[in-house]
Amino acid sequence: MVRFVCLIHLCLGMSFAHAQPKEPATQPTQLKRQSSYWLMSPETRAMQDDEALNPATFWVLDGQTLWNAPAGKKNMACAQCHGDAAVSMRGVAASFPKVVHHTLLSLEGQINMCRQNKQEAASLPLESKPLLSLASYLGQASKGMPITVERTPVNAADLEAGQRLFEQRIGQLNLSCAQCHAERAGLKLGGNLIPEAHPTGYPIYRLEWQTVGSLQRRLRNCMTGVRAEPYALGAKELVQLELFLMWRARGMPLETPGVRP
Repeated sequence: MVRFVCLIHLCLGMSFAHAQPKEPATQPTQLKRQSSYWLMSPETRAMQDDEALNPATFWVLDGQTLWNAPAGKKNMACAQCHGDAAVSMRGVAASFPKVVHHTLLSLEGQINMCRQNKQEAASLPLESKPLLSLASYLGQASKGMPITVERTPVNAADLEAGQRLFEQRIGQLNLSCAQCHAERAGLKLGGNLIPEAHPTGYPIYRLEWQTVGSLQRRLRNCMTGVRAEPYALGAKELVQLELFLMWRARGMPLETPGVRP
């Protein structure tokens, strides 16, 4: 109820924490940007930083096992083509989403395309533990590296579509992503600081979920929060929005697997 009332206040244009809304900043500069890591308590930051404390470590270890396990009709392991992921996959997770064979793919989409085309294996269900484990394992190989998503002639149309989705008002509360995470980032909503929504830690372990989840799961949560019908997992719109958010966070270091409240 508190969350709902606060969202109504935002919709009506009331200020938060006696602060004036900031100017729209859907394309913030490097100096303005901040990972939501810095909004967490010292205890939660310590949990993310220490592999022995980070709950997502179990997903990373499962991903390593899957990376080395033969699969599909070809009975091939990912490692047979790509070798040691810590070497061959370094920087890869920081470059997604990207257009592959004329299709915009998230990292999870690329994993499933490889399974289908190279291993002749069935796609892993979105949000399944095996898929999130592989994505977490590959993400960790890029931990600390800058996000490298850039605007190109190949992805420009999808990137622009993602920006439109970020700025589009939706739901019964008639709110956009930008109104919270660009215009009012740093203010408070329901007693919590509003983050800038840079997806630096995904796949991520959220304490409220008690599990690892993808960026698409979080985006769907936000859509439900403004009382909008969320896109289905894997929908093109979600991948376009993910592309825009990663481009918006370009240059920021990847934290995968992150931990958030």
